[in-house]
Amino acid sequence: MTMPRRSDPVLSGILATDQYQLTMAQLYWKQGWADRRAQFDYFFRRYPDYGDHQAGYCVSAGLSWLLEWMEGARFTRDDLEILASQRTVTGRPRFAPEFIAWLERHGDFSGLELRAIPEGRVVHPNAPIVSVTGPLALAQILETHLLNRLNYPTLIATKASRAKEAARGGTVLEFGLRRGPESGSHAGGYGALIGGAHFTSNTALSAAVGLDPKGTHAHSMVQAFLALGLGELEAFRRFAELYPDECVLLVDTVDVLTSGVPNAIEVFRELKAKGHKPGGVRIDSGDLAYLAIQSAVLLDEAGFDDVPIVLSSDLDELVIWQILSQIDAEAPRYGVDPQKLAHRLVYGVGTRLITSHGDAALGGVYKLVAMEDENGEMVPAIKVSEDVAKVPIPGVKRVFRVYDRRGLATADLVALADEDPAAMDTLQLHHPHLGLQRILTGDDVSEIEELMVTVFSGGRRLDGSPDLEELRRRRQVDLERLDPGVRRLVNPHRYHVSVTKAMHQMQQGLLAEALDGAEI
Repeated sequence: MTMPRRSDPVLSGILATDQYQLTMAQLYWKQGWADRRAQFDYFFRRYPDYGDHQAGYCVSAGLSWLLEWMEGARFTRDDLEILASQRTVTGRPRFAPEFIAWLERHGDFSGLELRAIPEGRVVHPNAPIVSVTGPLALAQILETHLLNRLNYPTLIATKASRAKEAARGGTVLEFGLRRGPESGSHAGGYGALIGGAHFTSNTALSAAVGLDPKGTHAHSMVQAFLALGLGELEAFRRFAELYPDECVLLVDTVDVLTSGVPNAIEVFRELKAKGHKPGGVRIDSGDLAYLAIQSAVLLDEAGFDDVPIVLSSDLDELVIWQILSQIDAEAPRYGVDPQKLAHRLVYGVGTRLITSHGDAALGGVYKLVAMEDENGEMVPAIKVSEDVAKVPIPGVKRVFRVYDRRGLATADLVALADEDPAAMDTLQLHHPHLGLQRILTGDDVSEIEELMVTVFSGGRRLDGSPDLEELRRRRQVDLERLDPGVRRLVNPHRYHVSVTKAMHQMQQGLLAEALDGAEI
């Protein structure tokens, strides 16, 4: 055994997968099925549940980075040597030389086609977000890579979107790099930017997406001046001299209202006299709502009523909502306009965002739903489970979004590949695992939109390489067409994900056949 090097290319290559993907791939090769077409669907079964609050939608993220990786991924000579060196418990080679030779000839993802709901869009449980079609062995090997690159960014994009919604127009900053999962923090930070965070403190990520990184200073800077007998005011002055046009001062090292804010105001006056505009104050501890109000009172009296107030310290969407609710109740008694203060606030959201505090895993899955038979036809595949929620929607399929008379999304509808709900006079919407949910007529529907598009084929991404601005636009458009009840932070209204009558009948028939005719 040796100590791994973080820079070892094997850790970011195609072998960064679960071992069982490779052992299954060899079995398919042994059966003569390695090149047989199959379809796998990626979806999640439930929204994040944070305990005292719940998500009613998710925001898809991570697809761009997955497709970029797939373009260059293949089994290298070093990878193949690693596989050739593996031995079973009896000392026999785990992988046959002929299988390794097959991987050398076919070991990239150029034979796969991916259809997906575009990144940045709102997505819901059970309906596929990505469908992967192509050679069975390689589609199987892709599973871990796809789940690793989509589950976490989607989880964080969802959390960030909720934080932005809670902020009522205030600015949200992503501060999670120090608390996230090593280099995975880049993926989480990017997901946060897609989901609604305006900026990030992550300098590398900011450079990669073309944003200006945001940050202030730590308590340690003020502590250093205090330890040397120079004081908080001097610390603020030296920082302001170095950064006169972006001077945001952390005011809670000593005391927010009797020391920090008064000293910040003195420095702001000095900056203003020199023609500079103060950047703001940051509060990182205490009763943030009360301190924000009182800081606003002091700043307003000093003529700095437009100076931002940055709040941090274990924030998430529910805490932001509670802060603003408290401000709504308390601010008027101190002569502060709650709405104006809300737009003035900036939220540094760190640990609870980058870890998705309360529900740290999305639980997205990748399931075989169809496979090519001896006649070259794609036939549906079913998985049976005692937990009906774990039964996937089988077969080759299309996904549509149905909008009601208000123009708001009312259901995501999964249909057979040859079905077009827009051509149906009446839509029967069945629960994916239960019975009929409801019936919609033409008068109930204003629009039906097909959601999935081809994003990867022939070894190349076809998604147009959208930039961050486009991904954010997609999210915002979808949220504006989502019922307000679904967007609630606590106990959101349930959004319908349904299947057509024909899809429901096929699923039930496959279950009955798998259970040998037992009643289901």
